[in-house]
Amino acid sequence: MPVDQQYYREVASGSTAEKLLIAARDRIFQDFLARMQPSASDEILDVGVSDVINDGANVLERSYPHQHKITACGLGEGLGFKAAFPLCRYVQIEPNTRLPFDDNAFDVATSNAVLEHAGSHGNQVLLVEELCRVARRVFITVPNRFFPVEHHTAIPLAHYLDGTFRIACRVAGKSEWTDEQNLILMTRKRLLGLAALVAKSSTPKSAAVGYTGLSLGPLSSNLYLAFR
Repeated sequence: MPVDQQYYREVASGSTAEKLLIAARDRIFQDFLARMQPSASDEILDVGVSDVINDGANVLERSYPHQHKITACGLGEGLGFKAAFPLCRYVQIEPNTRLPFDDNAFDVATSNAVLEHAGSHGNQVLLVEELCRVARRVFITVPNRFFPVEHHTAIPLAHYLDGTFRIACRVAGKSEWTDEQNLILMTRKRLLGLAALVAKSSTPKSAAVGYTGLSLGPLSSNLYLAFR
């Protein structure tokens, strides 16, 4: 079983949830293009690709016209990924460690729906710093805590407060998602805090935080953190 299968348990094939996921990730891809403006010759790093192959996963590889310019990283062996995207280079990595690439090895680095699973605030800082180290431009996206339905559990509204989220997850038999090791609920404020820390410690890049995915203003489905 793919190591990230758990992240797609609430998204059945052909379901409304899958259609919304696809729409959100297609918008994320459009914002990636607008913010990063990759050229046909740019080398792109995608950290945290999925071995779950469906229409909602691996949006960059599904949509980008220069697939051979993508180096993809994942925690598993990547057998399904490599079969689905044979033009991409695949590199297996270890979680919460230095990325196996030289400084500025890539023109653009991106990571979608990974930062919230880093396990701790320190690991989140490390991941952002590493993406900024290995690439000149960086585009990171995460689910927005204030989207009305929590992405991993499909529980509505209760995730706005830690206490009600714990209760709702316990009732639904999904308490694993209240453990920070599995999920850190992300907000615009938290992303701004990460950007400030990384800017002080490792990169002269300028940072921007905004909304992406399904567009609902402050309730939009996703957030981005971009460095240029």
